[in-house]
Amino acid sequence: MDRGESIGLMEPLLIGESSRHRSGLTDLTVELAARAAGLRRSLPEGVRTALADLVRAMNCYYSNLIEGHDTHPVEIERALRNDYSTDARKRDLQLEAKAHITVQRWIDAGGLAGRAVTVEGIREVHRRFGELLPEDLLWVQDPDTGERLKIVPGELRRRDVKVGRHVAVSPGAIPRFLARFERAYSRLGKTDAIPAAAAAHHRLLWIHPFLDGNGRVARLMSHAMLLETLDPGGIWSIARGLARNVTAYKGHLACCDLPRRNDLDGRGTLSEEALADFTRFFLEVCIDQVNFMEDLVRPDRLRTRILLWAEEETRLGKLPSKAGNILEAVLYRGEIPRGDVADLLGITARHARRIVASLVDYSVLTSESPRASLRLTFPAALAPRWMPGLFPERAG
Repeated sequence: MDRGESIGLMEPLLIGESSRHRSGLTDLTVELAARAAGLRRSLPEGVRTALADLVRAMNCYYSNLIEGHDTHPVEIERALRNDYSTDARKRDLQLEAKAHITVQRWIDAGGLAGRAVTVEGIREVHRRFGELLPEDLLWVQDPDTGERLKIVPGELRRRDVKVGRHVAVSPGAIPRFLARFERAYSRLGKTDAIPAAAAAHHRLLWIHPFLDGNGRVARLMSHAMLLETLDPGGIWSIARGLARNVTAYKGHLACCDLPRRNDLDGRGTLSEEALADFTRFFLEVCIDQVNFMEDLVRPDRLRTRILLWAEEETRLGKLPSKAGNILEAVLYRGEIPRGDVADLLGITARHARRIVASLVDYSVLTSESPRASLRLTFPAALAPRWMPGLFPERAG
């Protein structure tokens, strides 16, 4: 059923050019772009690639945490190796996390390039995620009737829903609203597209196109938009900031559902001031996360933490001597050919292979093949030592 709602009900989709909020948001946009570019340039490509894998797991962890699903990155990492819990519920959550990472990896590889805000792209994100979910996570319960409802991956909802106090548009109206959504957000230049990532985030949730999974889809869409506009290199994530400020995040989203307050509050049906406040919050969270990662991966500090760990493991007899020298070389260069290790350390090729094998077994070095160059990895189990504060330590 399409109740004929006017698409003007979700205006404004963007902060108007004459808005008194525009200048401050532009300043934040410029600051975010500069800081993101600086962080990306500060890291060797090999380190950046390794860090992106860990951040992808972190992003998944925090995005799921916002939905009330707590699957620690160590368990997520195990799922990526097809090592699942014997507990059915934990296994389902591991599969859910693996699905999230698979979709984000596809986005990071350019799978959604140019389509992040298109109807086709949004539905594909939902479809790809849903098709990887276990059967038990493809059902939701109607809070009013108790009826169990099946989620069809990629399918727009076919019934009315209410989220908090917000009654979403009728099912039949969704294609019209999504078409307007696509027109508004797909033709923006980079400067406008960065703050628009916040507006699009809320407006997609306001439309609520799917029976379930809208929050994850919106966060993955925002990730894709920032990927195209800022080229963050996958080394920071807004999801961590949103999860750490989840009350403010959900409060802003609820305020953005409210109607225009007065004649000074824009010219749309919804409050422009609330949308501007959320955009400011969104950009400030992004800047905070860039600053956090920049401080965490400062070459001198990162090198000190990793080499201190290697020294302690060597003292305990868990790593051979000179293992730290290899890690130091990889940190400096980004990657190192296997054949260079023996000369670098002044040892025999056989001894070099033994040290490399110990680091590979520890999952701190990896390569694409037995002859390929060695590069760093950031295992989730070592994150508390190497990347303190990235996510909580696992209990127990």
